Amino acid sequence: MKIRSLLTTRSMTREFDCLVIGSGAAGLSLALKLAGSMQVAVISKAKLSAGSTAWAQGGIAAVLKAGDSIESHVNDTLDAGAGLCDPATVQFVVEAGPRAIRDLIGLGVPFTPHAPIDEDFPFHLTREGGHSHRRVIHVDDATGSAIQNTLETEARKNPNITVLENHMAIDLITGRHMERGTRDSGACYGAYILDIKANAISTMLAGATVLATGGASRVYLYSSNPDGSTGDGIAMAWRAGCRVANMEFNQFHPTCLYHRQAKSYLISEALRGEGAELLLGNGERFLDQFDPRAELAPRDIVARAIDNQMKRRGLMCVYLDISKKGEAFIKEHFPNIYARCLDFGFDLAREPIPVVPAAHYTCGGVMTDLRGRSDLSRLYTIGEAAHTGLHGANRMASNSLLECLVFAEAAAKDILESAPARQLLGQARPWDESRVTDSDEEVVVTHNWAELRRFMWDYVGIVRTDKRLERAKRRLEMLMHEVHDYYGNFRVSKDLLELRNLLTAADLIVRSAIRRRESRGLHYTLDCPDLLPKAENTVLKPEPRK
Repeated sequence: MKIRSLLTTRSMTREFDCLVIGSGAAGLSLALKLAGSMQVAVISKAKLSAGSTAWAQGGIAAVLKAGDSIESHVNDTLDAGAGLCDPATVQFVVEAGPRAIRDLIGLGVPFTPHAPIDEDFPFHLTREGGHSHRRVIHVDDATGSAIQNTLETEARKNPNITVLENHMAIDLITGRHMERGTRDSGACYGAYILDIKANAISTMLAGATVLATGGASRVYLYSSNPDGSTGDGIAMAWRAGCRVANMEFNQFHPTCLYHRQAKSYLISEALRGEGAELLLGNGERFLDQFDPRAELAPRDIVARAIDNQMKRRGLMCVYLDISKKGEAFIKEHFPNIYARCLDFGFDLAREPIPVVPAAHYTCGGVMTDLRGRSDLSRLYTIGEAAHTGLHGANRMASNSLLECLVFAEAAAKDILESAPARQLLGQARPWDESRVTDSDEEVVVTHNWAELRRFMWDYVGIVRTDKRLERAKRRLEMLMHEVHDYYGNFRVSKDLLELRNLLTAADLIVRSAIRRRESRGLHYTLDCPDLLPKAENTVLKPEPRK
């Protein structure tokens, strides 16, 4: 991409101790842990609550009650990860889980109480696929929303946190963007930020920069994620020179409501944990043909089983039935899902509801260590944008919010110990728009976005083949060339930046999938259906800039 290096009248410079790009559980948790002694900016593409955290229904997995154990949670996670989890990371995260939950309780997150009162542990725990115990603490069926609201309230009232909504990061500022004499090619100094409403660009410098931007599931036609899940942090880190790993492992949630107006509304896995069954249109169960755990099998197995039945039988959907639990139970445990399904004409208490799989979670991402540090000094990546080694080839249910909280704390601790004073950062060249104009053909963005999401769904979905991946690769090369030219000639916009990032994420997914010559976890290919003897990560490294 063209480096803009000349002065533009629309550019201004701001400095912070820490710049947090992303406003979900990971970003806000970290900001709150730093705000006691640092000036922190939190960047959000829309409102703070617009990210994936607020959409999370199920809960957070942690060892919280007698009868469960750290060893059991570790083993369940390793089993779900199909041989690719980093055991040290899994141990680190699981051991930190109880402390992370206590912190949320201390902040006032209203977790659902146990009824009747349990003196040993006062909150209700549910069980989800892949877990051998009830260990998922939740707020009814809207856990993410409750956590997001609590963290957002705390962040907004903290005088050391500057909240910048409707702002989007364009690119990270690295040594090549700095004035001579202050540059370090292996460091991050902040980011160029677009004020979406004002259409103005700022240079934001920071002693530490944190990518907490979420995943890239909107690269697919059908997704359970909000519209902003466009792989921004992964793409920016890649362009800046960071390695990424395991991008071929895209988790498809097995059960999203099938309805024209539902926009892939997620039906929590907790329903299956409480006894819901997956059925064909004739009422026949089918999951026990694919795995002895049936409805409690990990998500990749359930999603593939549904995909198999839909394709083999020519079905538009399958059905999820929890009606046998009764109206009182369903309203108590899943009040929001019950009400939302009623909005679309389905009564959970009286009938099965139609469901289909949808892209849900990006298991790969920017490679980090146990402190959230990336390949660039002073650049951290946490949450879904990161590859920590926790998830391996398949994320186990309700480990994602846990990862956000644990690595927010780990990264915050490292930043407090090592981030340089912002006065020592030097000067960055401002954003240059002297050689670009306003676009007169926005149709390029909308058309290419639609084409990308369609062929990624068709060719790089739940089941893959070599021919499908090669078709996707050829189409990506064409689209990336078109968008490269477009980006170099026209002023940036939110839609253009998201398309640019999605193309980068899609390219990383396809390249990773082509390199994996086996079927493991979430990556299943008909051409290589077996496991290789040794499990290895797929690590991609950017080519050095000339």
